[in-house]
Amino acid sequence: MNARFKNRRDAGRILAGKLSKYANHPDVVVLALPRGGVPVGHEVAKSLNAPLDVMLVRKLGVPGNEELAMGAIASGGFRFLNRTVIESLRIPPESIEESERRERLELMRREALYRGNRPPIGIDGKTVVLVDDGIATGSTMRVAIQMLRSQKAARIVVATPAAPPSVVWEMQPLVDEFIAVIQPGDFLGVGQWYDDFTQTDDDTVYELLRSGSKIRHHANA
Repeated sequence: MNARFKNRRDAGRILAGKLSKYANHPDVVVLALPRGGVPVGHEVAKSLNAPLDVMLVRKLGVPGNEELAMGAIASGGFRFLNRTVIESLRIPPESIEESERRERLELMRREALYRGNRPPIGIDGKTVVLVDDGIATGSTMRVAIQMLRSQKAARIVVATPAAPPSVVWEMQPLVDEFIAVIQPGDFLGVGQWYDDFTQTDDDTVYELLRSGSKIRHHANA
């Protein structure tokens, strides 16, 4: 099957079309998961005329198979562990702890790098559109949702170009709305649904977030 999206920006524009009812609302903010979710989120934020910020979450990869998530963490001490994966692969607690230590250091590095002097956007009482370039297992997204609930977001909308039906079914009850442009049954990985799935680098993330701060100023004008 041919890829549905040319690249992440193309996916963001298509995804934004599914979110038009949230355009030009002063209480709507867009949060994107780095790195790949940021180009998608930037297109969504532009289309909705909404402020853009980053949602810092890190996947805890299975030792020896880092692409497979055994859990995820977020700023503020939030953690989700996928017990099914951990128990089926018999991953010892010390491996989980080591992965978490490593990823927390990376969270701190990225927070300083991506935001610079810009404070996190306030989400108390806001409608948050939470964007990623695709959702394979949902581990990182679950932690992001948990974090937003603790910060008193009024409404959480998860929006992604691609997710397998199983993830959609599991996550719909956790949020107010779940939008996936395509929900292919033969979902092997996010990258298979893109013509160009080149890794997004840190400089690109920083520039898109800096540009997103201008959307914020316009939206609040």
